[in-house]
Amino acid sequence: MNNSTKLIHSIPVDKLTGSVSVPIYQTSTFVQEAPGVHKGFDYARSNNPTRQVLEDAVAALEQGANGFAFASGLAAIDAVVKLLESGDEILAVDDIYGGAFRLFTHIYSKFGISVKYVDTTDAANVLDAITDKTKLVWLETPTNPTLKISDIAAIAAIAHNQGALLCVDNTFASPALQQPITLGADIVVHSATKYLGGHSDLIAGLVVTATRELGEKIKFIQNASGGILGPHDSWLVIRGLETLHLRAKEHSANALKVATFLEQHPAVDRVYYPGLETHLNHDIAARQQQGLFGGVVSFTLKVDTVAAATTVVTATSLFKLAESLGGVKSLLCHPATMTHKSIPEENRKSAGVADSLIRLSVGLEHPDDLIQDITSALNSLKVQVRSSFATA
Repeated sequence: MNNSTKLIHSIPVDKLTGSVSVPIYQTSTFVQEAPGVHKGFDYARSNNPTRQVLEDAVAALEQGANGFAFASGLAAIDAVVKLLESGDEILAVDDIYGGAFRLFTHIYSKFGISVKYVDTTDAANVLDAITDKTKLVWLETPTNPTLKISDIAAIAAIAHNQGALLCVDNTFASPALQQPITLGADIVVHSATKYLGGHSDLIAGLVVTATRELGEKIKFIQNASGGILGPHDSWLVIRGLETLHLRAKEHSANALKVATFLEQHPAVDRVYYPGLETHLNHDIAARQQQGLFGGVVSFTLKVDTVAAATTVVTATSLFKLAESLGGVKSLLCHPATMTHKSIPEENRKSAGVADSLIRLSVGLEHPDDLIQDITSALNSLKVQVRSSFATA
């Protein structure tokens, strides 16, 4: 059975009423027949029927043992880090989401958990950097925002040989394109705010574990820490999941057309998109992501300045300047001053996040219209450059 069919029919019809749509159980507590005797639910922080449907569905999507829904992507990441102890080390991808960098470097370092950042596009770098202290290897693939690709299976083997867990942030690919657990990952995390929700109308995070044993540990952390996803937002993610495979195909098709256009534009220096054959590790991406490459495209300008990037990102009409990605409407942002501003400039640039780098979240509009919008914005950059020379 096709994965999209499995997904749609893994979301159950309500047993009580026959409702095709999952009910929103907007309740804080559940009546018990006797102390400890109930229908599987006692308090909504510990569990909720709506949230349970979402958690089961995403576990099935990722081909994992257990799923857990959190109040944000960062809350999901936080739960995974809480598996560690003082003295442990995280080995993380260098081109990392700014929020994860902030959490690792500024929060957990105070509790004796160290972090080492490496370029994971070459698995040999992971092999060279991993130590006996490394208990968690942290990947994003594709990364945010330079779309670096790492070989999940190769790095899983290295991590497991050292006794470390491998966690993959699968937000950019989504399980419609890639299932890291099938490639050896122990844990998968998502900002469900992005492609899983798909409509820019919620904040949510998800964790999926490869084994029930690991799932029990995450479940304990989820319940003890309390950063759970509410029933209404759980329902919104469920609704988004139902169209995930369809949206993923269209996002990917549109993004490839936009990336191909940008490669030929004279104002553009570099284009980062795994679907381009010129992209480093394109072959690995093609294998891991089932021939689809997602809806995020990043590029740098030949005029590599914050000012030039600002000119472009404020000149679009269809692409809206905003944080986040993965919705049906196209967005763009300037990572150096937005999503990655918490990362020190030296670290940011060494990871490839240049001053002029622009990240596009390519939506579901017609690609010709999106290309025309970008063309107009890049033309405004030319006008500004000509004007500056005229003034001089």
